[in-house]
Amino acid sequence: MKSRYRIIRRGLRRGACYCVDTQTGQRTSLGTTDENEARQIVHAKNQAEGQPLLNLELARAYLSGSDSATARRTWSDVMTEFLQTKSGSSRERYERAIADHAYDTIRDRTLLETRPEHFLQALRNGGVSTNNHLRRFHNFALDLGWLLRAVLPKRQWPAVRYKQKRAITRAEHDLVLGREPNAELRSFLWCCWHLGGSQTDVASLKAEDIDWDKQVVSFFRRKTGSAQVVRFGKSFAEVLRGLPQVEILFPTLARMDAKHRASRFQRSYRRVKVTGVSLHSYRYAWAERAKRAGYPERFAQEALGHNSLAVHRAYARNARLELPPLEDYEQSAIDGKLVSLVSGENGSQQKGLVR
Repeated sequence: MKSRYRIIRRGLRRGACYCVDTQTGQRTSLGTTDENEARQIVHAKNQAEGQPLLNLELARAYLSGSDSATARRTWSDVMTEFLQTKSGSSRERYERAIADHAYDTIRDRTLLETRPEHFLQALRNGGVSTNNHLRRFHNFALDLGWLLRAVLPKRQWPAVRYKQKRAITRAEHDLVLGREPNAELRSFLWCCWHLGGSQTDVASLKAEDIDWDKQVVSFFRRKTGSAQVVRFGKSFAEVLRGLPQVEILFPTLARMDAKHRASRFQRSYRRVKVTGVSLHSYRYAWAERAKRAGYPERFAQEALGHNSLAVHRAYARNARLELPPLEDYEQSAIDGKLVSLVSGENGSQQKGLVR
């Protein structure tokens, strides 16, 4: 059988040795000028090409010496071990992700026998979630040393394309409230509108989270553990006064699972034929309202409990700004109508136009 790889030398006697793939014509440097070393490397490549099954068995034998489970470990084992690193709601999300039928083609396949086409088939069978989570399982196996190299090179992973998410508008918010008969849910949606909190955080609010003297609502986000602090004005104060003044503000909604609250809201907006929104749309709405109003970005990031500025900007990316003319700012500076907003330990300033 004709060998696939052969040696060529570039230059005169001491020129570098290259390996040529006779099928593709590609040349690869062998990193040596010694012809004997080069021949050994090319011989190994030709042997690997002709005896892939033998090489796999040899690899199993060598690896079993350092880790007896290597030859038997499957992607199901990777997913199970990965799940042990999660807890709470994150663990529940990954349990649902692991149950995805798209993984059935690789679930019981050993890591050593996994080839790129196996991953690509699983990705074709699944969706965005499959792509996102398979990357995490793959990187987890690499980090643990269970994979000697990447199954699918980074550049060959299909791009993750999320559905377009949008904010709920004030008109849609008013429309939902106008047809909602449940008083507790109406108050809950008003809190989502004014606080921009996630549905679980808002549903778990307690009377002790409200500081009436400082007009502040503060709580720790369940997802990140970061503090979310939001000052409230007169209109939101009226909503808060209509809620229980002791213990949990939304006793019925707090006992519900997140998916049940989401389903309850879906019935409300389908009743008025509003589409493309969810309870999470209220966080996008808060971010976009803050951006349009010229609220300082670092203050909005603090209010929403975003640790990453990039994440916060993603939430507010669809806001359309109406910028005032530069001459108005220049004239206001002359008239002394520009005020400084001071925040942070270093006393950094951001000026705004007083109207």
